[in-house]
Amino acid sequence: MKSELRVGIVDSGHSLAQRPRVVAGRRFYLVADGLAEAPLRDDPLGHGSAVIDAISLRAPSAMFCVAQVFDQRGVTSALQIATAIDWLVAQEVRLINLSLGLRQDRSLLREACAAAQERGVLLCASSPAQGAAVFPASYPGVLRITGDARCEAHEWSWLNSQQADFAACVRGPPAGQSGASLGCAALSGHIARFLVEHDDGNHRQIIEWLRENARYHGPERRVWA
Repeated sequence: MKSELRVGIVDSGHSLAQRPRVVAGRRFYLVADGLAEAPLRDDPLGHGSAVIDAISLRAPSAMFCVAQVFDQRGVTSALQIATAIDWLVAQEVRLINLSLGLRQDRSLLREACAAAQERGVLLCASSPAQGAAVFPASYPGVLRITGDARCEAHEWSWLNSQQADFAACVRGPPAGQSGASLGCAALSGHIARFLVEHDDGNHRQIIEWLRENARYHGPERRVWA
């Protein structure tokens, strides 16, 4: 009998309809003297809910552990994200989706990512299609993922570019959610499906499978009239 696949989500929360598939949840928020924890609140942005929907579309049997790090303004910090990653590793997730990016490299976030990978957890983080590098996508071993308008819901691309390793579909409900964040979630969904079907799959096997089954190879080449 295959074990339950747990996917970690570091984001703004989840919707009421998604609650039956959330096996653990925690909110991490800043206070005057550091960081505090509390039960989850309703998703203030809808972003985390969209991420979970995108993963669920591709891996319907996956269960979720949700770390809420965004406030109603969509703001978070390296301390919140790093603590969330540590907590998710303790929940025995196999995969963590990080549809977010910080401009500044922070040692505590780098260390949290390295520690998660040492425990065999795969990290998927969004990376912009253009512009400066972001973190945690730029840390060693973290899959850098963006959106690819060429991809349909069941497709992904192997970019192998300066900006990203892979990309996936950017379209999906609800309206207003798109771009690298949804592309990252979509690829996490494809990986989650692989792990459901191959519960002993390791990082190398996942990467090989993604490369071999990518619909497109290389970045999109646009020709302007």
